[in-house]
Amino acid sequence: MAESFKHDIEEADFKLFLVLWNQLQNQTTPDIHLKMAHWLERCWKTKKTHLLMQAFRSSGKSTICGLFAAWLLYRHSDLRILVLAADEILAGKMVRNVKRIIERHPLTQKMRPKSADQWASDRFTVRRNMELRDPSMLAKGITSNITGSRADIIICDDVEVPNTCDTAEKREVLRERLSELSFVLVPGGSQLYIGTPHNYFTIYSDAPRSEAGEERPFLNNFERLSIPILDEKWESAWLERYSVKEIEKMKIRSGPNKFLSQMMLKPVNIADGYLDPDKLKIYDMDMDYTKEINTLFIGNKKIISASAWWDPAFGSHRGDKSVLACLFTDEEGEIYLHHLEYIQLKEHDETNEATAQCRIIANIAKRLMLPSLTIEINGIGRFLPAILRNELAEARVPTSVQEFSNARPKDIRIIESFDAIMAAQKLSVHKCVLQTPFLTEMREWRPGRNKGHDDGLDAVAGALAQE
Repeated sequence: MAESFKHDIEEADFKLFLVLWNQLQNQTTPDIHLKMAHWLERCWKTKKTHLLMQAFRSSGKSTICGLFAAWLLYRHSDLRILVLAADEILAGKMVRNVKRIIERHPLTQKMRPKSADQWASDRFTVRRNMELRDPSMLAKGITSNITGSRADIIICDDVEVPNTCDTAEKREVLRERLSELSFVLVPGGSQLYIGTPHNYFTIYSDAPRSEAGEERPFLNNFERLSIPILDEKWESAWLERYSVKEIEKMKIRSGPNKFLSQMMLKPVNIADGYLDPDKLKIYDMDMDYTKEINTLFIGNKKIISASAWWDPAFGSHRGDKSVLACLFTDEEGEIYLHHLEYIQLKEHDETNEATAQCRIIANIAKRLMLPSLTIEINGIGRFLPAILRNELAEARVPTSVQEFSNARPKDIRIIESFDAIMAAQKLSVHKCVLQTPFLTEMREWRPGRNKGHDDGLDAVAGALAQE
């Protein structure tokens, strides 16, 4: 039997525990953190065992939950807490934070074990009364093997992130893994989810997604606390850190969909983020290079950056088109889609297709004075960079060639690239682009069920992401 011990202040509630820690850090305790602390302690004392706490990005929810875990061990040293996150590195961050709290908090310093091997980076065991096989706290990634583990409390800290939910297959795997937690949790044990929605089909939804075959929400009957960055009166939830003016800037930077999802906690259907060509500004000004001051202008606007993205395709490969998108940005943040090339080869061109396309790209790079160009090298594009560099060298064009392999779903890439810039109406399009299929692609694009072409959208999205 391990040596038993008593704390200096056995009856300290969680809010006092939190305030004492912040005082040690020379920090005040904001109202938003007191609200989280009150809710967590009330749920614990009233034996609410299934909890979901949602709060906007950078609200400090993981920090508060780490302090809550330390407080629980302070009050009940025999508890076993399993922390799950999207990967083991993220889970380990919370465990390391709780270790640091126990080492330094005035109420918990006696809890550190005598043996160093019980104080590892991804797991630790405090001094406790019972001999138990599982540690006091353990960090695991959502895909890790946890068979044989037992826990009194499971904290799911940001298990839903883009890497675990950006396709239907990943969302299904995530739900399967989370459904298996009942085999780890002891009877009467507690589950605490903390996070923000990353997808319309989020596990945090309070309504079933019939489109995905759900008859009830995934976290059905969970006690919920939701703290969006703006409350129902449109006031900041953390005014000391985020003024309403700063929140408006944040909304412009992130785009409406990401803001609604990550900051207002409203799962947004990506299909609602359709691309409206009416929000584009059309211009017919040419690009002008002033040699004396080594500066590019579009009209009277000074250009400060450029990006070009080539999404290649050959022949009738899946019906895809080979597209080059060229963008320029001025000092005021206006982005100009100055050229969009849907590459078409002459019928009787005897040059092999790869070289012929690279030759066209090199000529465009020379004409537009592109400093660099990125090729998407997934699949057939893998051998093109060497050919393009050769063509650029022969044409004496000093454009550098970058290579990029895309692993994220195309729909996600397109909406994230266009969302903020379209909402801010900061994308201007040269009149020559109107002669391409680009506007038609915008009008007809429906993520998840797009039957038309989106090759131009994909190329422009790649260039926008670079800008």
